[in-house]
Amino acid sequence: MRRELPKTYNPKEFEDRIYDTWCQNGYFKANPKKKAPAFSIVIPPPNVTGQLHMGHALDETLQDILVRYKRMQGFNTLWVPGTDHAGIATQIKVEEQLRVNEGLTRYDLGRDEFLKRVWAWKEKYGNRIISQLKKLGTSCDWSRERFTMDEGCSRAVKKVFVSLYEKGLIYRGNRIINWCPHCKTALSDAEVEYEEQAGSFWHIRYPIKGEDGYVEIATTRPETMFGDTAVAVNPNDEKNAHLIGKTLILPLVGREIPVIADDYVEIGFGTGCVKITPAHDPNDFLVGQRHGLEQIKVMNDDATMNAHAGKYEGMDRYACRKTLVADLDAAGYLLSVEPHSHNVGTCYRCKTTVEPMTSDQWFVKMGPMIEPSLDAVKRGDIRFIPERFTRNYTVWMENLHDWCISRQLWWGHRIPAFYCDDCGEMVVTAEDTAVCPKCGKPMRQETDVLDTWFSSALWPFSTMGWPDKTEDYRVYYPTSTLVTGYDIISFWVSRMIFSGLVHTGEVPFHTVFIHGLVRDSQGRKMSKSLGNGIDPLEIIDKYGADALRFALATGNAPGNDMRFSDEKIEAARNFANKLWNASRFVLMNLADDATETNLPDESAMATEDKWIISRFEKTVKSVTENLDRYEVGVALSEIYDFTWDTFCDWYIELSKSRLYEKDTPAAKTAQQVLVWVLTGILKLLHPYMPFITEEIYQALPHDDESIMISSYPAYKENLVFPDEESATDRVIDAIRAVRNRRSEMNVPPSKKANLYIVTKYPETFRAAESFFAKLASTSELHLVDRYDAENAVSIVTDAATLYIPLGDLVDLEKERERLTNELARVDGEITRLEAKLANEGFVSRAPAAIVDGERQKLAKYRETKTQLEEALKKMR
Repeated sequence: MRRELPKTYNPKEFEDRIYDTWCQNGYFKANPKKKAPAFSIVIPPPNVTGQLHMGHALDETLQDILVRYKRMQGFNTLWVPGTDHAGIATQIKVEEQLRVNEGLTRYDLGRDEFLKRVWAWKEKYGNRIISQLKKLGTSCDWSRERFTMDEGCSRAVKKVFVSLYEKGLIYRGNRIINWCPHCKTALSDAEVEYEEQAGSFWHIRYPIKGEDGYVEIATTRPETMFGDTAVAVNPNDEKNAHLIGKTLILPLVGREIPVIADDYVEIGFGTGCVKITPAHDPNDFLVGQRHGLEQIKVMNDDATMNAHAGKYEGMDRYACRKTLVADLDAAGYLLSVEPHSHNVGTCYRCKTTVEPMTSDQWFVKMGPMIEPSLDAVKRGDIRFIPERFTRNYTVWMENLHDWCISRQLWWGHRIPAFYCDDCGEMVVTAEDTAVCPKCGKPMRQETDVLDTWFSSALWPFSTMGWPDKTEDYRVYYPTSTLVTGYDIISFWVSRMIFSGLVHTGEVPFHTVFIHGLVRDSQGRKMSKSLGNGIDPLEIIDKYGADALRFALATGNAPGNDMRFSDEKIEAARNFANKLWNASRFVLMNLADDATETNLPDESAMATEDKWIISRFEKTVKSVTENLDRYEVGVALSEIYDFTWDTFCDWYIELSKSRLYEKDTPAAKTAQQVLVWVLTGILKLLHPYMPFITEEIYQALPHDDESIMISSYPAYKENLVFPDEESATDRVIDAIRAVRNRRSEMNVPPSKKANLYIVTKYPETFRAAESFFAKLASTSELHLVDRYDAENAVSIVTDAATLYIPLGDLVDLEKERERLTNELARVDGEITRLEAKLANEGFVSRAPAAIVDGERQKLAKYRETKTQLEEALKKMR
C-alpha cells in the first residue's frame, strides 16, 4: 500500500527519521571491493572546539552534493569524516575552563594531568560538531571517522617527521620567527594575518662616537632599540657612504654599535640609515647573519621587556615604548614623530600583534619541495576550480620560507626528538622513549608539539591507513576532489600537495574545488562584533536542512563569495512547498494499485507528454554537464526552472483534463508520464535536497529501496522529441501571451473571450483548443487566414498573431471613459513634474538622488501617456 503525503510540508516530521534509516541500512559505507571507478573525498576536518557555522554548512553541503551525485552515478564513493585536534584553540578552551572553574593553570596540574583534562574535554564536546553535521544530512562514511590525534594519524605523523629529519628536510635552529605573546607560541607565516594599523615613525638621534655629529634613524618600534647591534647604509649611497666603519653610541644605553655597509638598505628611502636588530626583525636577522652580528633578544615570551632593556625591564612592550619615547625626548635624542599607517602582523587565532623574535625552533626546509609542488599543478595532475586560484597557489609557493613547525603548547603531536642531559646527544625516533646511543642514559623528550597543520597536511593519506598499504589506500588514494575555501590555500592546500608528493609519490587529490565565504545580505563578513552571524542549526530547526542546503547552493559559483539572506531561505522553503504540493497532486491522481515506473509506449503519448519528456532529457544533459564542471549553482537553477515552471506550472496543468477521465487509457498514460518525470526530478534534486526527495520517492511507485542508492538520470537522446517540443512550446507561448495581456487589462479569468489565430501552424493550435479554453479563458478558438485588428487586442508570438475582440474583454464605453480619466491624471502629473524640474532653485538645492528620482518619475509618466493614447486610438 502506497503511503500518502501529509497535507503540509513539515521537515521536522521526517528528516531525522530518514537520516537514521540511511545510517542503519549502511548506505553511506564504502566498499573497496566494489568493481566501479572510485570517487573519494576527505572532509576538511573541523576543529573539535567548533560549532557548525555557515562556512561549515556551505563546505559540507557542496561536498555532499558531489558525493551523492557520484554515488547515484554508480561510482565507488568514499567520504571520510573526521575532526582536527586544533592545538592552540583547544588548549586555550581547556585552560580557560580551568581558570574559571578551579582557579588553576596548566602548570598547577602538570603536563600529564593537563592532557588528561584535554582528552576528557574532547570526549565530552568533541563530537558536538559531528552530530551537527549529521543534522545537515551529510552522507559521510561514519564507520571511518578519524581524528588527527588518533592512533593511526599519530603513527603517520611520527613516520613523516622521522623521514623528513633523516632526509635533512627537518632541522632545529635559532631563527627569526613569528611569536604570539598571548598564545605564547611560535606561528608559521601562514598563521599571521596582516591588518592596517595607525602608528608612528619616531626619528631618533644616534650620536657618532668621537664626533659632534649624529645619524638620524626612523623606526616604528623604538622599544627594540635595546637589541640594535648595528646601523646599516647602502655602500653605493654617496650621501651616507662616509659613515661606513664609524661607531655610534646607542641612546640612553651607551653601548657602541658599528655602521656597516649592506645592499639591503634602499638608497633614498628615509634617511638612508637603518637600525639593525637581528633578534627582532626578519630582514635584520639576514643582515646580521651576513655580518656576524650579535643577536640581542630584548623581550620575554609575554612581550614584556627583559634585562637587556635596563630600567624598563618588566614593562609591557607598549608601556615601554611610551616611557622610552618620553625619556628620549627629555634627553634630546628624539628629533620628530611622524604619523604612519602600516601593515602589522597579528595572530590568526587571538588577533594579538605578533612579535618577530629569534628562537630555537623546528623547521621544515621548503626549498626542495617547492618545484615538484608547482610542477604537479603545471602538468595538470592537480587542477584548481576556478582556474584563477592557480595563481594564488603559485605565488604562495614561489615565495615560501622554511616552515616553523614547533609550537610551545602541550596539546598536540609531541615532537619525536629526545635529548640526553648527560652528554648533550639528540636523537629523532618514532619510538615513545629513547636511550642515549652514546652514554646509555634515558633521554628526555622535546616538550614542544607540532603545528596543527603538520598533521592536517597528511590528512588525505593518513586517513586511508598510510604508511600501511591498506585496501582503502590502494582503492581511494589519491582522492578525487578537495572542497575548501580560498582562505586556506596557503594554510592547508599547499601543504597537503607537497606532503603527498614527498611521502606517497603521488598528488593527494586531482581537483581542488574552491568556494568563497558566506556573507550577510549586505555583503559583509559574518562576525561576532557585527552581530550578523547566522546559526545554521536555527535555520534547520525553522525551515529544515533541505531548505538550508538549497539556499547555500542557489547562485553558488566556484570561488565566489555568496550572500545569505532571509529571502534566499524563504525562496528555498517555497520551492520545497511547491514540490511537495505537486507531488501530492500526482499521488492523489494515481490509481490505488499503480506500480508502473516506466514510460508508456510512445504511440500512446500525447504531444505534451513528449514535450515534457524531451524537456526533462535536455535538463538532465545540462545538469550533468554543469555538475561535472562543478557549476553547482547553475545545475540547481536548471532543476529549479524545470521543476517549478515546466513541470508544475505547465505540464501538470496540461495533463489535468486527461487525469480527470478516470480509468481511461489517456488517464493512465498521463499518470505514467507524471510519475516518471516526477521521479526523475527527485533524482536530479536528491544531491541538493536529500530528505524531501527521499520522503516523496518512498510515497511514489519505485524500484529501489532508497532514492540515494538509485541511479542518477542519464541523458537519452532517443527520448528527445524536437517536433512535439516545438509544437507545445508554440502553444504555451501563445497561452502565456494571452494571459499576460488579459492581466495587463485587469480582465478576470472568469470572463471568457473569442480568440482568433493567424498562424502557419494551424494543426498545432487546433489540437490545443482545450488548453486555450482552460488556461487562456477562451470561449471559442478560431483559426483564420487574416483578421481585421480594429477594436481588437492583438498579440504577437513567434508562431502566431492572436486577436481578441475588445468587446469580449471590456465594456468599450466604460473603458474609453476610464482611459480618458487616467490620461487626464497622467497629464496633470507631467505638468507638475515639468514645472518642478524647470525650477532652478529645486534642481540646484535638492539632493542629486531626489532630483534624479523626479526625472525618472517624469520619464515613466511620459511613457504611460504614450501607452494610454495608443490604447484610446485603438478604441476609436
